[in-house]
Amino acid sequence: MSAQARRATHAAFFGFGVDYFDIYLPVVALAPAIHYFQPAGIPASVETTLFYLTFAATLLGRPIGSVIFGGISDRIGRRKATLIAVAGFTVCTLLMAALPGYAQWGYGGIVCLLVLRLVGGTFMGGEYTSANPLALESCPPARRGIVGAYIGGAYPIGYIAISAVTLPLLNFLPGGDTGSAYQSWGWRIPFLIGGLLGVVFFVFFHRSIHESEQWRSVAVREKSEQKHAPLRELVRDRGIRRRLVQTMLLMTGLWFAVQSIISPASGLLISYLGQDANAVTTALLLANIALFLGYLGFGYLGQRYGRRRMLILCGCGTVVVSVPSFLAMLLILGHGGSFALAMVLYTVSLVVAISPFGIATVYLIEAFPTRIRASGYGVAYSVSLVIPSFYSFYMLGLSSVLPYVYTPLVLIGIGGILTALGAKTGSAKGGECRT
Repeated sequence: MSAQARRATHAAFFGFGVDYFDIYLPVVALAPAIHYFQPAGIPASVETTLFYLTFAATLLGRPIGSVIFGGISDRIGRRKATLIAVAGFTVCTLLMAALPGYAQWGYGGIVCLLVLRLVGGTFMGGEYTSANPLALESCPPARRGIVGAYIGGAYPIGYIAISAVTLPLLNFLPGGDTGSAYQSWGWRIPFLIGGLLGVVFFVFFHRSIHESEQWRSVAVREKSEQKHAPLRELVRDRGIRRRLVQTMLLMTGLWFAVQSIISPASGLLISYLGQDANAVTTALLLANIALFLGYLGFGYLGQRYGRRRMLILCGCGTVVVSVPSFLAMLLILGHGGSFALAMVLYTVSLVVAISPFGIATVYLIEAFPTRIRASGYGVAYSVSLVIPSFYSFYMLGLSSVLPYVYTPLVLIGIGGILTALGAKTGSAKGGECRT
């Protein structure tokens, strides 16, 4: 790989990691201090709803950003769109670190927090929608499998990084009570770190990364022909529209796996199965290290044996391996069995169901021609998250027919089936559209 390709790859990985670091700020860093933005004595249901909204606002912003910045990236270039997006979510994160709480602004504090999370999420969606296609377009086709897996692997690295920053703070700073050090100012430190990481990424990207030559050549031709409306083409062109629906079906399945295995894990293990919080946190960190390695391994397999074929097998593996492994984990812990064995089974379920993201990143980018690549990739990757993001409501509804702790099993199975169907309905040559 050329020096430009290597720099673009590392930049996309770093940017994706900063993106996920910022996404989990309200879940990991702000959760212990959420009372800073709330009045004392509010009902638990209202408190839980306000906390959920801080995370949901970011998830809502990401598909909006993918739609907006996909078009920007295809029209003015991946590099310019990435710089605009990074500057936007960096400013939002730093502003959140300076927000006053309920004692100073009343509900105005949490309203500003929600607005900044929504706007920041929009810019976050724009970052990977622009930087990831730039990196993959800079790489030779024979290297795209491992490069795409490496970039996608920034997800578990981002989760590990935010946990590594927050856990020591909670151990050294008094927390839990209103007015405590962590609730008053300690929670701001992870937000400041997230903002500084954004500044570092912006400077590096601005100085070191050049525009994709593949995009340049297509942009010159499109400009001479005076036709370049990527979002319109994405919807109106019959063949491209079919590919968009197919890739969104695939990604909906993968997002269901994420939302049913990762998102409810801490709550199920600690609140419902009575496990020690520190032990659970440590086990989840180790599981995410294994997940990063899984991304790389699956990316290699996709490059060698075909991305579409491997995605079909991965969907089947989610049903055949992940569902039984997750069930065995629940049964072991429910009957007072070995915590270590249970978490090994959880890790198996996690790696088998989520590692296909290491294939999906490059599959989606190759699925669309260069002139609309960022738009197609961004919409397929992010808009498909909308339905699975309501996982908590699906689990609540399923709890009327089976115990709540077992409800994720149904969603994991649905995720596997949709993943396999989405890949199966794709072209026999996979998503390799390189023009």
